[in-house]
Amino acid sequence: MKPLNLVEKILSDHLLEADALPAPGELIKIKIDEAFTQDATGTMCMLQLQAMGVKRVKPLSVNFVDHSMLQSGFRNPDDHEYLRTAAAKLGIIFSPPGTGICHFTNMENFVSPGMTGVGADSHTVNAGGACAIYMGAGGYDVALAMATGAYTMPMPKVVKVNLTGQLQKNCMAMDVILKMLEIVGVKGGKGIIFEYGGPGAGTLSLTERATITNMGAEMGATTSIFPSDGNTKSFLESRGRGDAYKEMAADEGAEYDRVIDINLSEIEPLIAIYPSPGNVEKVKAHAGTKIHQVCIGSCTNSSYENIAVFAETLKGKRVKVDTLLYPGSRSVSMQLADAGYLKMLFQSGVRIMENGCGACIGQGGSPPSKGITLRTFNRNFPKRSGTDDAQAHLISPLVAAASALTGEITVPANVEIKINVVPPVIDTDSFIMPVPPEQAEKAEVIMGPNIMLLPDFDPLPENVKGEVLLRLEDNISTDDIQPAGTFLPLRSNVKEYAMQATYQLVDKTFAKRAVAHRDAGGYGFIVAGENYGQGSSREHAALCPRWLGIRAVVVKTFARIHVANLVNFGIIPLTFKNPADYDKIKQGDTINFNTSDLAGELALEVNGEKIPLERAFDLDHIQTLKAGGALAQFKATYNG
Repeated sequence: MKPLNLVEKILSDHLLEADALPAPGELIKIKIDEAFTQDATGTMCMLQLQAMGVKRVKPLSVNFVDHSMLQSGFRNPDDHEYLRTAAAKLGIIFSPPGTGICHFTNMENFVSPGMTGVGADSHTVNAGGACAIYMGAGGYDVALAMATGAYTMPMPKVVKVNLTGQLQKNCMAMDVILKMLEIVGVKGGKGIIFEYGGPGAGTLSLTERATITNMGAEMGATTSIFPSDGNTKSFLESRGRGDAYKEMAADEGAEYDRVIDINLSEIEPLIAIYPSPGNVEKVKAHAGTKIHQVCIGSCTNSSYENIAVFAETLKGKRVKVDTLLYPGSRSVSMQLADAGYLKMLFQSGVRIMENGCGACIGQGGSPPSKGITLRTFNRNFPKRSGTDDAQAHLISPLVAAASALTGEITVPANVEIKINVVPPVIDTDSFIMPVPPEQAEKAEVIMGPNIMLLPDFDPLPENVKGEVLLRLEDNISTDDIQPAGTFLPLRSNVKEYAMQATYQLVDKTFAKRAVAHRDAGGYGFIVAGENYGQGSSREHAALCPRWLGIRAVVVKTFARIHVANLVNFGIIPLTFKNPADYDKIKQGDTINFNTSDLAGELALEVNGEKIPLERAFDLDHIQTLKAGGALAQFKATYNG
């Protein structure tokens, strides 16, 4: 029998409708063990389940509130109430505000080796640290997984990352993933699952592994995974879940598409320089640069171990810049309290914030104008911090601590730091568990005035004629398309979110121009360069442009999740057959696009010239696009 790598083992165990794994790129359908959302994506996901007519979800499902917790006005609390009551109706576990960040809290309480999962957030891949194949997806795809217990995806390539050696004392797991970004880049992981292994993997705790898999999303990877071993067992046992442990690793002689070798002993403290996680350099090259703020936490570096190391470095000293901490969960916060670290952090001048995403998504914690902020987060895209002209750099908790004490970028001392060892605090009582089906049937779903039912979209016409409403450059993120931050309270109201936020960071005139063009009977086109749609999985970056009349996006290359979101809302994702043709199109050009045969040769007619195109969608998606989106197609076929 052929030796299998770890990815092949788990996917084989979950295959539906097939006997063997196909070649990379071919579609596979797998059983999903868990599906979850967070509040920024969850309201739309619940509205989709409601529109689908789903009575009760099939796999383990969880709804976390962690993104938009500022309860200034009625919108956020109304959304939270909607999520709580919808969860009760559908048989979903509800994690209220303050319980913790979805990815970290999920790993603490629900993820086990060998599981599969999808989450409506790109950093769902965090679970790979616990030897599980979890993937980020758009809200509709997560809703579909909740409804059916299945998920369809292209078979990925599997790349082994062979770790040797051991990290120096002034380096952390964050430096490992920054090293990977230096090697692979922000788009080099597309269509790939990174499988970490080798003797160096055994030197990393489970939470260190999760830091590494978490930021695999920044490489565009499908997901990343570590084997399950004694470190996995220790983590699960410490949380009262030892019975969920099973040892899992690749077979001897397993094959991979590629092998990347990294000697952990040779890694130095690294920093990702604004405005991209891929701009990786050595910290020492920027030592002495004045900073204005330090933020620690987010789903990437908010474990007890990360924060305890940070606290020990600050012990007995005061920070010199505004320093904010976002713990990963209530459990982590209580463990920090038991160890004496919360008092220590307060004494050092650190601001202890809520257990949530916070500054990472621009929900508070913005730096000053033209400021420099150091963050242990996963993204530093332009304007994501909430301050348009600020610069955010990504660093490890050790670099964060050393720099907070000096007020400038500082290389941490290469000395051993011992932390207080106290047992984790089990916090399962924070969850609101599903009620029995007969009780759920009587539950009332409460919808506040800001929650707008999903709009119905028209089927695709056989000819789409319109205008290039925007022509954009490379690496346009979903933050650029549909910014979060102060706009997040609008996520339940498609019209308001579309009108107030869509492409606001790149062109403040876009929404009004798009609506005027739409209402005059025209269709909108977006043209862009490489890696369009990178970053967050937020489906609003497809839904809101669709509401504004966009029917096709033509680019050089797409990021993975965004293609699925575009298809789900009836926007045709296309790539240039000849990338140089991008230069032939200008904003304002009139385009004619014949869509009568999406399986055949495709071309745009621009200024009298035909520009050949390639499909960025699978042939299986043609009927979805023709129907006007996935929801319309689902409604026509779903039998409960």
